[in-house]
Amino acid sequence: MRAGEIAEPYPVVDVATSALVAARLIARDRLPGLVVTEADGSPKAVLPASEVVRFMVPDYVQADPTLAGVISEIAADKIASRLGKATVGDLLPTRPVELPVLNADDTVLELAAVMARLRSPLCAVVDGGRIIGVVTASRLLDLVCGDQAQ
Repeated sequence: MRAGEIAEPYPVVDVATSALVAARLIARDRLPGLVVTEADGSPKAVLPASEVVRFMVPDYVQADPTLAGVISEIAADKIASRLGKATVGDLLPTRPVELPVLNADDTVLELAAVMARLRSPLCAVVDGGRIIGVVTASRLLDLVCGDQAQ
């Protein structure tokens, strides 16, 4: 089986998309992350949902988690405000990162190897440089370990 055969339609955002819009999309559809593209539509990164959560927590609280217990709860509107002022591009790492992108004719084992090596919850699948869909880790596990593999 090939990556292109199991790739599914999936939301894609570009680097200029509001971080709040991206967070709402992740929350609404309960996504493990989003595929991020450059303005021209080429794959740029995968933004895991955990990175959006990480952005919401102030750096000083991340550095000393015990502060979270003594600082009053951050109001949801303050978190939304911080996300509203940022773009998806602001949430991406500044150093180059290998992209979890596969060609449509790559095998399921190649797909699993990329996900495992990059610790990515999803991989974009491209054909001719164009994103044709995404394979999530849950889709891959269902395929490999579903009812037929008892």
